[in-house]
Order: sequence, then structure tokens, then C-alpha cells
Amino acid sequence: MVTVTTDRLASLRELMKEHDVDVFLAPSEDAHQSEYIADCDKRRHWISGFTGSAGFAVITLKEAALFTDGRYFLQASQQLDNNWTLMKQGNPGVPTWQEYLVKNVPSGSRIGLDPKLINAGNLNSGRSSIDVTTSNLGILFSPLKENLIDLAWGKDRPESPKDKIFVQPVKYTELKTYFFFELTRQDNSGKLKDLRDYIGSKNAYGTIVSALDEIAWLFNLRGSDIECNPVFFSYAVVSEKDAILYVDLDKVTEEVKEHLGSLVTVRPYSELFHELKELDLNAVEVAVGETNVLEERSFVTDAKAIKTPEELEGMRACHLRDGAALVRYFAWLEDKLLAGEKLDEVDGADRLELFRKEQEHFVGLSFATISSTGPSGAIIHYKPEKETCKVIDPTQIYLCDSGGQYYDGTTDVTRTFHFGTPTEYEKRCFTRVLQGHIAIDEAVFPKGTTGYLLDPFARQALWKDGLNFLHGTGHGVGCFLNVHEGPHGMTVTDEPGYYEDGKFGIRIENVILVKDVDTPNNFGGRGYLGFEHITIAPVGLNLIDVELLSPSEIKWVNAYHQECLEKLSSLIAHDPLAVAWLEKETKAI
Repeated sequence: MVTVTTDRLASLRELMKEHDVDVFLAPSEDAHQSEYIADCDKRRHWISGFTGSAGFAVITLKEAALFTDGRYFLQASQQLDNNWTLMKQGNPGVPTWQEYLVKNVPSGSRIGLDPKLINAGNLNSGRSSIDVTTSNLGILFSPLKENLIDLAWGKDRPESPKDKIFVQPVKYTELKTYFFFELTRQDNSGKLKDLRDYIGSKNAYGTIVSALDEIAWLFNLRGSDIECNPVFFSYAVVSEKDAILYVDLDKVTEEVKEHLGSLVTVRPYSELFHELKELDLNAVEVAVGETNVLEERSFVTDAKAIKTPEELEGMRACHLRDGAALVRYFAWLEDKLLAGEKLDEVDGADRLELFRKEQEHFVGLSFATISSTGPSGAIIHYKPEKETCKVIDPTQIYLCDSGGQYYDGTTDVTRTFHFGTPTEYEKRCFTRVLQGHIAIDEAVFPKGTTGYLLDPFARQALWKDGLNFLHGTGHGVGCFLNVHEGPHGMTVTDEPGYYEDGKFGIRIENVILVKDVDTPNNFGGRGYLGFEHITIAPVGLNLIDVELLSPSEIKWVNAYHQECLEKLSSLIAHDPLAVAWLEKETKAI
């Protein structure tokens, strides 16, 4: 659906003139660099009409350009009006937004930005590009005190969320000896202790934690300020002596106060930058590049990626319950479609959510369900809307990418089915994707191997047919936290795919855990790793071209489906339709 942005751009450009800026930058992220954001922070969405989670808008007094990656090329082309130029990042000859500024912004221009929304790396990259390419021809980045899109949006901009924060019980997350407040107790260990040790090793005063999932993890708290992400707007400053949590005080319950105790000081969210100045530190928006700031990857990010045994067990458990919900849904959907009932993509997504809600420890979805039939599946991050979505067609491929948030973990799973008779070409494409999925699942590799080196495993079978996909093979997954979690830690996804615009989309996605693997030899003494899949749900049998599979791949499919049958049968025993469907979909090939 296209949003006409003519009036919005006109309002913004008037404000640009009033503030003496020639260009305004609009990233997708909020002040915490979140991928998924609250409605009040959807500035790039509002100004452009593009609803995807990744993109960067550059607005000049005469032009507007939207930069996004391959996951969103089709979606953006369908949502942007003729005021916008779509810049397909990664395609030959397409500049980055920084390079675009160099080529299109004249000497003496002022580039306006909200300094809280653009991270230091992007800003420094932009500065470097302009400094090197234009030989300092007077182009300036101009931080603004007010976001010009907020001013243009005006009274229609949604209010910031006000939901209460709650405590994440230790039993779902960590060993007691690793709970954050243990730093002052007998074993002198804990998250804050580890963070302070790291700060000391850098000879630093302290650290500012701004990523919302890092703060939630650090203090064992959760919230609901961002849909599908159990986080809350906050900052934290941790030094050798103090731990300060900056948050809307109205969100802090008595339970949270008791949980934090005397070890964490709680102060209003808006006081962070003022207090940083009092600490003789420059505020974040003017500190980029200054000598008193050490810029590096967050220690908390890396620590969070290392899951505890409790977290891993919780992830396994919630994926079994999630698999039961999926089986019940696909059985229900196939039954209704073959009976001739008309169901649209939103009807499907809503029904799947109901099946998940019946599961123990369910909190909510981990992202908006991608329920897509036929051509919709080719839009990689498609979100069906009731007014415009399609009726699910049993004669076309159906792709469903969905996930749940549970107190004991987070799920993300994609399955592709055909409820009629697929074409030989559709089966061949699906099987090539399946082969790539199996190759990642069975991979064994030395410690220290990067995801970049594993990525071709997922693509090799597709490449043999001259096919490919324009998204990553996987991403990190949080434990009752963000479904997209960086870096790739111990919980990641395996999700190759293939998409044909206007026809269909195919993706097979499991969450997998990194594990140690015993090998006959140990060259270099490095040790070897592999994966354990914890997503348990059948893949589409009638889409498999068995002739393309090797004996070992056939063995994998049969073993995986036997595992599905054994682990899920007792969880769906009360639903005869689901039991029959599971038995049908797990027969040996």
C-alpha cells in the first residue's frame, strides 16, 4: 500500500529551511539503535511510507532517497510513492548513503541530524567520506536539538509507551551464582562484577549501556515498550562504584525496586545527558570522536551472547511447546483449505497466535507473523494487513515465518508448505533450499570459524541451479529478549531461502544451538563445533524432490521427522486432527 508523502515532505522541507539545513538524515533506529521500534519512533516510516525494519532516508530540499537491503527491495518498491528514489544497497553501482551525500550535496551544505539516532560508526563514516572526497569543501554535519520529523509529525505522533517493568525470574535465566546482585555477596561474582572488571581492564571510569536488550539482560528486568520485544526505554551507567538505571519512574513497580535493592540507583530517563556532563563527560551527542570516549563493541553484548545452562534448557523447552502450536496450526489450516473455506493471510496469522497463547509461559509474539501465500512469500519480510492481504490459495506455496516470546525463551521458525500439488520447479527450488538447511545443520568446523565462512554451506545447492537469496543465512536469537540478537552467539538461526518476485517464496528456518563436537582428530588443538537444532516442526514432504537428495540427506530428513513425531505427539494428543497431520507429515521418504 502506497502512502502519499507529498505534504509530509513539504512540511519537513519548510522546517529544514527554518533550521538552516540543506539535508536531513532519517535512520530507522530509535535512540537506542533498536531494530524494532515503538510507534512513536517510526520517523523514517512516517516520512517515507516504507514500513520495513531496515532503511535509511536522505531528504534534501529537492530530492528524497531511501536506502535498504535485499530483504526489502520488493516491499519498498511497492510502498514508496513517486517522491522517493529507491536505492538498492549491495547492487552494483548503488552508493551507500554516505557516498550519496558526497555525490549529491553541494559545497557549503549543512546536513541536519538528530544526534541521538545516528550511531558513531555511521556518523564517522559519513564525515570521513566527505572529508576525503570533497577535500573539506565546507560540508558540515549539524546536530539539532529537536528532531525535525517529530516537529512535522506534530500532534499525530503517538505517545511514548508507559507500561510497567517486571522482573525476569532467575529460574528462567541463570545460575544463582551469576545473578546480577551477587557481586556484593559471598562468591563475589555476577554480571555487574564482570562488567566492572572489564571497565577496570580498560582503565576507564565507566560505561554507558544504551541498547535496551543489554539493559534488560544486565538487570534481569523485562518490559513491553516495543511490540514483540520484552524491553523498556532506559539507559544505564556503570562505574567502579555506581550502577545507575535511567528510566521513567512511573514504570518502576515495588517488585522492581525490591529486586534492584540498594545496589542500583534509579533516576529519571531524561536526566542521563545532564548527569553525564556533571561527571565531566561529554554528552553522547557531542562526544563522538572526542579523546575521552573509548569506542568499541559492547562487553555486555558479548556476555549476553553466552547462554547459561538454564537459558539453553529454557530455549529447548519453549521450542517444543512452540512446535506443538505450529503442528496444530498447519493441521487446522490444511483441513480448512481443503474443505473449501476461504481464509486470508491475516486469518491464518491470528489463528496461529491463538494456538501459541494456549502454550505454557507464553507472553506474546516475537515479531509480526509473516503469513504469505504465493507472490506474498517473495516479499521477505512481508506483513499482511487485513485491508490488502490475499486469500490463502491451496494451489500456491504458503510461507509462514513466525515466533513467540515465552518466559523461558524466544522462538523464530519458518515453514513452507503446499496444500495442493506443487510443480516440479517448485519442488526443485524447495529441495535446494532444504539441502542448504541440512548443510548448515550438519556442519562441523574449527573454533574461531566465522559465519561468513559458513554462509556458502547454505547456498551451494542453490548455486548449482543458478539460484540464490538476498539475506543472511542466520542471526542470533535472544532468550526471552529480542528475536534478532547480535552477535551470532550460542543461539542462532539456520534459514536459507529462495524467492521469485510475483510467484512464490521459500524459506526453512530452525533455531540451532552451538555445541562442542568430538572429532577423531583435533588439528591445531583448537577444538571443533557443530549445531543442535531445537526447532521441532515438520518440513513440507510433498515439496521434496527425493531424487535430488543424497543418501545422507534422506537420512537427515527421516531422522528429523522421527524426532518431531516422538517429541510432539504427547503435546498434541488432545487434538486428533493435529495427531493425524503430524503422522502424515513425518512419514519416511
